[in-house]
Amino acid sequence: MRLIHTSDWHLGRTENRASRYAEFEAFLDWLSEILMRERADALLVAGDIFDSASPGTHAQELYYRFLCRTADSSCRHVVIISGNHDSPSFLNAPKDLLRVLNIHVVGQTPENPEDEILVLKDEGGKAELVLCAVPYLRDGDIRAAEAGESIADKEIRRVLGIREHFARAAALSRRKVAENGGCVPIAAMGHLFVAGGKSAEGDGVRDLYVGSLGLVPADIFPADFAYVALGHLHAPQKVRGCETIRYSGSPLPMGFAEADQQKSVCLVELAGPKAQVALLDIPLFQKFARLRGNWTELEDGLRVMRAENSAAWLEITYTGEEVISDLPARLEELLAGTRMEIRVIRDARLLKTALGEIHAGERLADLDVREVFERCMDSRTVPEEQRPGLRLAYQEILASMFEDEEK
Repeated sequence: MRLIHTSDWHLGRTENRASRYAEFEAFLDWLSEILMRERADALLVAGDIFDSASPGTHAQELYYRFLCRTADSSCRHVVIISGNHDSPSFLNAPKDLLRVLNIHVVGQTPENPEDEILVLKDEGGKAELVLCAVPYLRDGDIRAAEAGESIADKEIRRVLGIREHFARAAALSRRKVAENGGCVPIAAMGHLFVAGGKSAEGDGVRDLYVGSLGLVPADIFPADFAYVALGHLHAPQKVRGCETIRYSGSPLPMGFAEADQQKSVCLVELAGPKAQVALLDIPLFQKFARLRGNWTELEDGLRVMRAENSAAWLEITYTGEEVISDLPARLEELLAGTRMEIRVIRDARLLKTALGEIHAGERLADLDVREVFERCMDSRTVPEEQRPGLRLAYQEILASMFEDEEK
């Protein structure tokens, strides 16, 4: 059986208010071609289909048009789980209708755990894969809140709840395998942050986690999973070096931090209990480029790009000591008549504020939320004996904020 694994489409996302629908449409057209070219039997989409819980009509149109086109192709199954950006109820609303087209949607943890276990069958009706389709697990899905529990206790119980959820799904899958002759591989899908995974600055992922909060260990996945298709992290990567536990990554750069990242989908070939994985590179539909330097360096860099007839979207960071009050106007003058567009302009001098001195080559976006807090305490010479209590209070505030965002 041949699977295509993708995730984190974030349909509807913009870049500094600039529409990216042309990129999304180009990617979905490319994906349709790949499903045909590779003779894929199933498409697995591991969450964050949309960028927000209330996607716009254009994003919805792209989604449903793609699903209709895929249902009419040689790809027999599509399996979609929700991510933390998705509205579980929105994704679930048309699931009964989509099931008629062999499009299986698991938008939220179902009341009956067996509803997460899908038996995908070939054209002759024979089971060829048992799939644990586990959506993004919110706190209410895996644990009950207790009065007075600490952040550490809460996290221990959360990780334990996720572990138990996957263990239960694996046990139900084994039962399905036994019911279907005993020679059917098991795969799983999930949308979560596994410890050891890599995220990028400004991608909206790493800011959700403080220290180890929210991270789950890789050993939560039972050994008899032939393949684990993960979503949530935007860089394509293996988990702890394991070939068959992977993040496919987002298909488009989610910001300038991913400008040089090669995006891909995973082509998975299952033969019995073993899986072979290959990466299929996604074309670049819109170039992102970063320029950094003093005025002369920026001017030279833009002239080179102009000579190349570049159509890149630009993030420009000015690092010179000279005060240039009309910096945006001067940059736009350099770009007049080109296809390049400036999306972000930063003045590195403005970072030398409440955080104290910014190190050479450093930007505020390079710092995670903990480091910003540490710099603030340093700049205000907070006594060492007061810092542990302040750190704990800060972690609790952040955890509470991100919990509220997920609801």
